[in-house]
Amino acid sequence: MKSLILASSSPRRKELLSMNLLSYEVIPSTIQEVMDPSLSPEELVCSLARQKAEDVFRLYPDHVVLGADTIVVNNGAVLGKPAGRKEAIDVLRSLSGRTHTVFTGVSILAKEKERIFFVSTDVTFWELSEAEIENYVNSGEPFDKAGSYGIQGLGARLVQSIAGDFYSVVGLPVSRVVRELESFGISAVSQEDEI
Repeated sequence: MKSLILASSSPRRKELLSMNLLSYEVIPSTIQEVMDPSLSPEELVCSLARQKAEDVFRLYPDHVVLGADTIVVNNGAVLGKPAGRKEAIDVLRSLSGRTHTVFTGVSILAKEKERIFFVSTDVTFWELSEAEIENYVNSGEPFDKAGSYGIQGLGARLVQSIAGDFYSVVGLPVSRVVRELESFGISAVSQEDEI
C-alpha cells in the first residue's frame, strides 16, 4: 500500500484524517502561498491546496500527497486568518446575521495522477451582540482560523445553520477525501490494525 503524506500542520485536518482511520505522515508545506486576486474563490482555494501539495510532493515523489486550504468568502471578500484582535472583531461583525460561503480546496498528487477539487458550504450566523463577539474573541479561538471562527469549537454557538458539508467548514471534506484517496490506493486501516 502506498503511504500518504498530509502537507499541512493543521490540527483539525490531522484529527479528521485520524478519526477516519487513515494512516499518514505529516510533512507541512513551507511555501509562501501565492494569492492570485484574479482567480475566483473556487479557483483560488484549489490553487492554494495545489501549491501546498506540490511543495511536499517535490521532495517525496513516491508518496501520495494531500494538500488542502480553506477560505471564507463574505460579500465577495476573501477572509483569511485575522491579523489581530481588531480584525477578528471586524470580521465577526461583518458575518453577524448573514450567510457566507466556506470553500475548502483539496489537491491529491501522486506520480501517476492528480485530483484537485473543492467543496463549498454556506454558513449562516445569528445576529451577534457586541458582548458575544468580545467574549468569543477573548477566548483566543478566532486567531488561527479563516473567517475568525471555528465551527467545531466555541464558534459553534455563532452558527444558526449550514447548507453543505460540516467537515469542509472544519477544514477537510473527509467523506469526499476518503473516496478520492481510495482511487490512489490509500484506504482506511481496520480497527484491528490500529490496536
